[in-house]
Amino acid sequence: MDQNPESSDHTTEPMAVAPRADGANSILIPVAILLGFGMIAAAIFFSNSGGQAPVAATGQDQENRVQPTDSGSPDAVAPVSEDDWIRGNPNAPIQIVEYSDYDCPFCKNFHDTMNQIMAEYGTNGQVAWVYRHFPLAQLHPNAARIALASECVGHLGGNEAFWDFSDLVFDERSTNEPTNMARLEEFATTAGVSAAAYNECMSEEQYIDEVETDFNNAVAVGGRGTPHSIVIVGDQTGVINGAQPYGAVKQIVDNLIAQLEGQS
Repeated sequence: MDQNPESSDHTTEPMAVAPRADGANSILIPVAILLGFGMIAAAIFFSNSGGQAPVAATGQDQENRVQPTDSGSPDAVAPVSEDDWIRGNPNAPIQIVEYSDYDCPFCKNFHDTMNQIMAEYGTNGQVAWVYRHFPLAQLHPNAARIALASECVGHLGGNEAFWDFSDLVFDERSTNEPTNMARLEEFATTAGVSAAAYNECMSEEQYIDEVETDFNNAVAVGGRGTPHSIVIVGDQTGVINGAQPYGAVKQIVDNLIAQLEGQS
């Protein structure tokens, strides 16, 4: 599979939970903020209420840029709340809401990128990373089931357990391999959740509504592939489309921090 870091998996078929495969069945920022993307010359524009997020690129391949949504609007992003899975300071001035698929190879790459970003900017409270589900059933038939498992782990063990589980799912497979569904219970217990409670939660599909809600919001904000991320700064939103590499996301964050500090 093409490992272009700006690539993403694409489909928007209705979400469906696959059978179990393991046999167990506002800040005052100018409307247009010029951001440098390392080797990519591009601009991302933050919308006020109700607008699209247009993009300008200068002489580069059209795929190698932060792109606008095809339809929908980043302003449709559901507000970040205590019900979200958040890594970092929930009140951070910069929030990156990622709509992701656990079996997407590009999401694995972007998960690594965001862990680097949080190691640099999360500890001082400047950035929050919010994980939401966007399982693409046509491409990854087990993705919704894995998302359900993560919800069970998070609800049983808390926010940290959710992130520990998510890290294990992404870390314990190679980029182009699907998740080993037989290991989900192992990942859950490693994250600190009782196997019995986890299996009960999974058999009853207790939190499938949360997965479906995230999926529907991903479509509403214009997501057509994974990963699809919305940057929220105050009352303004922008789009990071695809698995942008660490250098590109770092430049986005650095430019936003500079803008914020300039307004203080």
